[in-house]
Amino acid sequence: MIKRLITSQIDRLRKKFPVIVVTGPRQSGKTTLIKKIFPDHQYFNLENPETLGIIENDPAGFINANTQKIIIDEVQRVPGLLSYIQAVVDEQQIMGNFILSGSENLLLSERVNQSLAGRAAYINLLPLSLEELKTHAEVTDKIYAQILTGFYPAIYDKDIKPNDYYDQYIATYVERDLKQISNITNLSLFRKFLALLAGRIGQLVNLSSLANDVGVAVNTIESWISILEASYLVFRLQPYYENYGKRYIKSSKIYFTDTGLACRLLGLTAPTEVSKHYLVGGLFENFIIVELKKYILNHSKSAKLYFYRDSNGNEVDLIIDGGLFQIPVEIKSGATFSTEFLKGLEYWSRLKNDQLNTKKALPGFVIYNGTQAHKIKSYELLRWDNLSNLFDLIK
Repeated sequence: MIKRLITSQIDRLRKKFPVIVVTGPRQSGKTTLIKKIFPDHQYFNLENPETLGIIENDPAGFINANTQKIIIDEVQRVPGLLSYIQAVVDEQQIMGNFILSGSENLLLSERVNQSLAGRAAYINLLPLSLEELKTHAEVTDKIYAQILTGFYPAIYDKDIKPNDYYDQYIATYVERDLKQISNITNLSLFRKFLALLAGRIGQLVNLSSLANDVGVAVNTIESWISILEASYLVFRLQPYYENYGKRYIKSSKIYFTDTGLACRLLGLTAPTEVSKHYLVGGLFENFIIVELKKYILNHSKSAKLYFYRDSNGNEVDLIIDGGLFQIPVEIKSGATFSTEFLKGLEYWSRLKNDQLNTKKALPGFVIYNGTQAHKIKSYELLRWDNLSNLFDLIK
């Protein structure tokens, strides 16, 4: 098992909260991690039909018989169980007593917030990060191979070919799970939607265009995207807004939590296909943004991620907003540096200098697919596989 960086965060929170809630996409390593951290806890999986039936029939009896050191996997399947857990937590006040996991964020968080407010700490575990993979002998130094392979632990722990893994993942988890939590009646249309959505990575979300291409209503597309978000399969990057006297783009951008899954939905089967694909820039951008997202989650940072674009076409690929500071980042899939890479950063610098602003604008970064890392003007050029200088600035 590859060591997960978020372990220290869970170890810290287990001493302060009676309930630890671990969420994330299917097969991101939640069960493996919590079993390793809590070896003395009894484990119950609500995907086991027998276990699920027992708990559904008598949730009170189950909790009364299991009041200490319990792990409940996929707890959102019996949301009523949480009120019984709340009663035990309030009576016993034992830290780290209940460990709950789930892969449906929306359903789980609503129930947890209602029943366990102030009693639970939340951990979001995404698939492996590049940081974590660097401890593994099989990690590649080729960006297109890494984008294609993705980061799900089973690919590395069990030496599964990415194409085989993602075919099973899509059939078993994406299609089956989403049918269970939503009203998806036409699976072929949903598959078409998934492929078309992957083809819009890094682009502004245009619901009407996507609805026309799939052949369904706009509200259906919005519902399907929300379901994918709730299952941690995709996320929307929101536009950054401050009152600079500019007209801003208000639409969000869409990204996948794992580039390997996106590549499979696009029908890509080899690194050379990734390198020549029309979406190579979007896939590279997706890869970097998710790496930064993982760093923030794994190291318990508070920074938020945005992009910037105004109606005149000025844009910055990524704004890391740390509350009192901002870091602009340009993400380029090219292997040869071009002064065009600095265009967005230079615009951002002028924009910030023209405004009285309480937030500190830190020097910008360019992350690219080249081999050289050095400073250009006041900006720093980083290799895709070594972001430590940027990580060090994120709070």
